[in-house]
Parts: sequence; structure tokens; C-alpha cells
Amino acid sequence: MASAATPDETGGLETAPPPTRAEPKASITDWLAVIAGTLGALMATLDISIVNSALPTIQGEIGASGTEGAWVATAYLVAEIIVIPLAAWLTRVFGLRTFLLIAVTTFTGFSIVCGIATSLSTMVIGRIGQGFTGGALIPIAQTIIALRLPRRQQPVGIALFGVVVILGPLLGPLLGGWLTENISWHYAFFINVPVSGVLLILLLTGLPHEKANLGLLGRADWIGILGLAMTLGALTVLLEEGAREEWFASELIQLMALIVVVGACLLFYGQATAREPVIKLKLLLDRQFGAVAIMGITIGMVLYGTSYAIPQFLAAIADYNALQAGKVVLLSGIPSIMLMPFVPLMIRNIDIRVAVGAGMVMMGLSAYFDAELTINSTGGAFTVSQLLRGAGTIMAMMFLSQATVASVPPEDAGDASGLFNAFRNLGGSFALAGISILQQNRLWLHQRRIEESLNANGMEVQSYVAQLSHQFGNAATGMRVLGQQIYGQALVMTYNDIFFALTVAVALATPLVLLLRPLPQDGSQEMAMH
Repeated sequence: MASAATPDETGGLETAPPPTRAEPKASITDWLAVIAGTLGALMATLDISIVNSALPTIQGEIGASGTEGAWVATAYLVAEIIVIPLAAWLTRVFGLRTFLLIAVTTFTGFSIVCGIATSLSTMVIGRIGQGFTGGALIPIAQTIIALRLPRRQQPVGIALFGVVVILGPLLGPLLGGWLTENISWHYAFFINVPVSGVLLILLLTGLPHEKANLGLLGRADWIGILGLAMTLGALTVLLEEGAREEWFASELIQLMALIVVVGACLLFYGQATAREPVIKLKLLLDRQFGAVAIMGITIGMVLYGTSYAIPQFLAAIADYNALQAGKVVLLSGIPSIMLMPFVPLMIRNIDIRVAVGAGMVMMGLSAYFDAELTINSTGGAFTVSQLLRGAGTIMAMMFLSQATVASVPPEDAGDASGLFNAFRNLGGSFALAGISILQQNRLWLHQRRIEESLNANGMEVQSYVAQLSHQFGNAATGMRVLGQQIYGQALVMTYNDIFFALTVAVALATPLVLLLRPLPQDGSQEMAMH
């Protein structure tokens, strides 16, 4: 059709620009699909940490020791971190809806296995199954947003997903503690059954059937897949269990280190020889995506490290139970809920370097504020830092989600987002391993330094010990109380070291925001698909 012509000021004809087509809005069916993906991600992220507060009770009922019980949490994380980078490829193989239906159904089955488990082996098998199937639900949630929402509405989906990713690990300990205290630990797993039922209905309603492409299985880089599973799985076990097993004094840790090396060799061999590597590690060579990956690790360290360290501190120093500590951890979710309506506007109007930089600074400050704890600190000491941390996390994470896909060609967006999520979870493993190392080494150091500062023959020390002996009836009890006080002070100093280490990690990663490129403002760039 010819363009319309209008008279100009000289009486000639001026060609008017053709009318622009308005981008269609998402239908109800589209939003049902988005809700389904978001609900699946919430269920999967909740199950990362829902057993943490119930773990002592679970250990008692299945006859597991403290070290063995840790595998209930570790098994899920190991399986999840392996499957997340594979989610984009598995979606291409089976089709989006079919793969999600398989994942949700099997996740529900493994949840039931965990709920009825009476032995450690059954529980660990169930948790591995949950991790493999639930982990896939996390990156696919934003794939649905990218496929079903118009570009102008995608930031709304991003906001929903971001709140879920942040709130899931925070709600987990609180919900698990409440179910354990008021009903039974079994329902920390059985609660997935009705949620999965709703999710299946939404998936069948909101997503169309897609033809499977099983031919991809024959062309897959199976050597690379095996190397990926070996590397990420063994590395996660090494980091999670290293401190408990006294690192390389343990045959288990030696074996895991060997598997990491062999797996890495297989992974890089697959990258070098496969025509279509399932995991595209070459994406890390992009300057911006490499920076995004490192900052993703840092966010994971802060998110998972603080949600672990704060309850541990409150239990040891302030005598909080799991439910009380869970409420303190959940404080950081308040800014996420409050900022959610404004995230789409922020994504469109704030420079990514400013937003991510501000978010990283807020996370660093929150960790720094927590590095000034005392023996009298309670949950109230974390209020300001938790609120600041929540605001910083959602600012950094939401914009980095966009930078993930802006760093790579559109056809690699799913693979890049899978890697970003895997690195974020790996950051959590790094944090837990670092916390264990600091607890072991710094606690001993601080105890020795405090003891060295006390002159056993000094008047003040003698007077204080005499006062304790009089108060508790005998000298032995008085000395034991003094030892407990020294331990308590050393423990507080150790946690201050932990939070300061997180501060340093954020400070080192923050300058990488200078490598980020501004996000396209014309809607031409597809949204990040986690």
C-alpha cells in the first residue's frame, strides 16, 4: 500500500511515515503459562532449603548422623546444579510442554519418596531425583516468559520470576520449620503434591504441544555431558563436604578431586571436538557474559551464604529456634515484594551499570553491617542489613538477567541463562565451603588469642574467676563458664570474619559492572531466558 501524502507548507506533497503496528498483548492463556512456569520455579527453589530447619528431626527419624544428614540437603543441590545448564537442550529435545510435564510429574513422585522415607538411602535417592527434575523447572520458567509474552510485557514476567528466585530459598527454612513444629516434617515434601496438581493443570491449559526432536539425542555431545555431570557434581560435593571431611585427609574428598579433574578434561574435550556442544562454554569468552557470570557467583555467595550463616549465628548466640531464625532471614524478601511493581519501569529507564552497581554496593554494605556483631546481638541486629540486602539483590539480579541474554546471540540465550543460574548456585556452594573453613580456622585462632590475652596470674582474671566460682559453687564450674564465655566471644568474632569476607568478595566483583553494555531500549532484544 502506498504511503499517505499530505500537503507541506509550499503546497507540495510530503510522504507520511507508514503507521506502526501495535505489538499484541499477552492473552489469558499466555499468562497462565507464565504463572505455571513461575509456580514451578517457586516449588523448586523452596525445596532447596525447606529441609534445612527440619533436618535435625529428619535425622532422628531415619537414623542418620549429623554428617550423614547433611546429604539430605547436599544431594538436591548436586543434582540441581548438574541439570540446570542442560535444561535448554532438554527442552529442544522433548518440546517445552512435554518436558515440563515429565519434570513436574517425576518431581512429585520423588517428593512422595522423600516424604515416606524411613532410611537415609531412600531419602538421598528421593532428594537426587527432586534435584534433577526440580532444577529444570527454574531456568525454563523464564523461557516461558520469553516465548509467551510480548517484549513490552516481559519485564513484568521478569519481576515475578525474580521475586520467586529470591523468596524461595528464604521461605524454605520458615515453611519447613513451621510444618515440622505444627504438623510433621513429612509435609515439607507432601506439600508439593497439591501444588504440582495445580501446576499440571496450568501447563496443559497454557502451553501448546510441541513435536519432540529426538534426533538431537543421537547428535548430542555425550562426552561433554558426562564431563559436565562429573565436574559440577563432584565439585559441589567437594565444597559441601570438604570441611566436615577435613579436606584432603579424607579419601572421599581425594576421590571427588580426581573426578573433578577427569570430568573437566572430558568436558573440554567435548567442547573442542563436538560440532554442537550441549554446553556452550565458549560463551564465557565474551567479555560481558564473563563479567555477568562472576557477578552471578558473587550474588549466589551472598544470597545462600547469609541465609545459612544468620540462622546459625542466632541459634548459637541468641538461642533462636528454626522458626524464629527463619523470620529474620525472610526480612530480606520484603524489599523484593515492594520493588516488584517497579522492576519493569526500572529495567526500561535505568542504565544497567548504575542499577547493578547500586545493587552490588547495597549487598556489600549489608554484609559489612553484619560484620559488627556482639555477644548480645539478636535478630534485631540484622533488620537494616537484611532489608538493604534484599533491595540490592533484586536490583543486581534482575538487571544481570537482562545482561545475560544481551551478551550473546539470540539463539544462545537459553544456554547462557542456564550457565548463569549454574554459576549462581555454584557461588552458594563456594560460600558454604568458605564458611566452614572460616568457622574451623578462625574460631580456633580467636580462642587462642583471647586466652593469650588473659594473664592467669593477673588480679583482674583471678578476681573474675573467684567471682564465678562463688556464683556457681565451685572453682571447676567457674572455669568451665569462663571457657564458654571465651568460646562465645570467639564465635562472634568468627561470624564477623565471615560477613567481612562476603563484603570483600562483593567489593572485588563490583568493578565488573564497567564491562556491562547498556540494554537496548527499543525492545529489539529478547529477554533473558533463565
